[in-house]
Order: sequence, then structure tokens, then C-alpha cells
Amino acid sequence: MDIQATLNKFAKLRIVVIGDIMLDHYIMGDATRISPEAPVPVVSVARDTYVPGGAANVANNFAGLGVPTTLIGSYTNDPESVLLNDVLTQRGIQLSPIGQKDGATTILKTRVVVQRQQLCRIDREAKPAAYALDHMLQDPRFLELIANADAILFSDYAKGVVNDTLLNAVRTHLATLPQQPLLIVDPKPKRHLELHGMALMTPNRAEALQMAGFDSSSDADFDDEAVCAAIFKAHNPEKLVITLGAEGMLLGENGKIIGRIATVAREVFDVSGAGDTVISVLTAALAAGESLEDAATLANRAAGVVVSHLGTAPISAEELLNA
Repeated sequence: MDIQATLNKFAKLRIVVIGDIMLDHYIMGDATRISPEAPVPVVSVARDTYVPGGAANVANNFAGLGVPTTLIGSYTNDPESVLLNDVLTQRGIQLSPIGQKDGATTILKTRVVVQRQQLCRIDREAKPAAYALDHMLQDPRFLELIANADAILFSDYAKGVVNDTLLNAVRTHLATLPQQPLLIVDPKPKRHLELHGMALMTPNRAEALQMAGFDSSSDADFDDEAVCAAIFKAHNPEKLVITLGAEGMLLGENGKIIGRIATVAREVFDVSGAGDTVISVLTAALAAGESLEDAATLANRAAGVVVSHLGTAPISAEELLNA
């Protein structure tokens, strides 16, 4: 596989990411004493950092790879959306205005990090019903975006954007086209969505067990054949990549197992956003015409790079070439 040639193809793609957009806020500092008010550390703040999170981080990974990307998610006109727009614009990512609506508080996740260790996380968000994008499903701008895409990636963080109404509207519109984009989903099984018609699904270990109807506890057995067979039977994706953390990836295609790919990560500081990197590289590589095996090998290398970073960080084309 010629990685440079594949990266050159990336620049000609048109990707649409639809999902739960977030703003990740990192409070970086140090703690040298305990508060007299309660038995908790007092954090002296050194700096605040804002980066794209959730579906926005998926788009951020595409941008790092040089893939032209449009991001569609639910947000409202609040200070957090202004910050999110700023960090996306700096990275060359277009946040579509059609996702703006009243009541959809822009999701903010604040992580307090002391000496490279996360102390706590503070989430600010509305209820899932506030984030549904039903208002835009017949918007000509939305229909044109998805019709002209090479791939549409549904980035579901179970916050309410990706629902059956959205999925059915996309499938119905695309069915009228002579050439259809790849439909790819990073699923959340607890949503119980109708996911037929997907070119690729990328559950992690626990999600795959849930989708297969098996025990998904951390110490549960994982039978490659049984899990894949159950997922193919229930959802019938064309391709399946199950991410298994330190155990690498399990690949399946057209109802059959291809095999496993071992992880290449050597040093793991933070797994935040690693799944976003995997699905971004997989999507871009498949849309560029690469085989599932080559796409997964490339995504595995990318994951090995980003877990060595602290915090949510995207892959870059340069890092992928050097991996």
C-alpha cells in the first residue's frame, strides 16, 4: 500500500460527518495542597485549551488528513458554539449552519488535568430530544450535501442527533440517486437504531457484544465467529471492524470474518478520541478505493499514534506517513 498515494486521493474526497458535536475544554494545572473547605485538591490553573470533541473530533481527524469535510450537528447560539466555531475554522472545518436550532445547548465537556492525570470531567448538555435535527431533513442544502458526498459518516454519541428519523430520511433520499455515497456508522447499541444499509460499522468490544445480544461485561468471553455472525445477521453491514483495544481489530466483510490485526500502540497516555481517529481513517481509505484490510491497517497505525498524545488529538497526514 502506497500511503502517500492514498493521502493524495484523500484531498479529492467529499465527506459529510453527521453527529453529536461537542467542545472539549481542558483545564491544565497543578495541585500541591488540599482545600480547607473539603478534602479535595486545590488546582492552580496554568492554561485553558479548547478542541473539537465528539463528531467534531471526527471531522478534525479528516481535516488532519487533508480530507475536505462538512460537519453537521446540533447546536445553539451560545458562547460555547462561538468557541467551537472558532476552533473548527482554525482547522479548516466547515460547520454547517443548518444544524443550528433553539434549545440545543452546545455540548461542553470540561476535563481538569493535573500533571498529565485527569482529575475529573464536568459535562454540560441538554436532554437528547433537544438535539434531534428533524427540522433540516427536507432542507435543499442538506439534501444537496449528502447527494454529492463520497461518504456520509454517522458519529453517534447517544446525545440525540443520530436517530431513526434521520437515518431513514438519508436512506430514502439517496435511494433516488444513480450513485450512492458510502454510509458508515459508529454505533451506540443502547439506542436500538435501524442500521441496515451501512457500508461499514465500527463498534468497540462492548458495543459489538451488545449488538450481538451477548454479555458485554468487561470479563465476558468474546467469540469472534459468534459475535460477527450475530451482527451480520441482525444488521447486515457490508463491512465490519470491531476495535478491541490492546487486542487490535477484528475485520469482517460480506458476512464472513477476515481476521484480526494486532495493535501497534507502544506507549499509551490517553485513549480519548482514538475511536474517532480509527473511523475517520477507515472512512477516508474506503472512500478512496482501498480494500478493507489496507484501510484497517492504516487506521490501526493512526490509532497507535493518537493514544500516545494527551487529550483528544487528531491524526495528521505527516504522523501517518511516519508511523
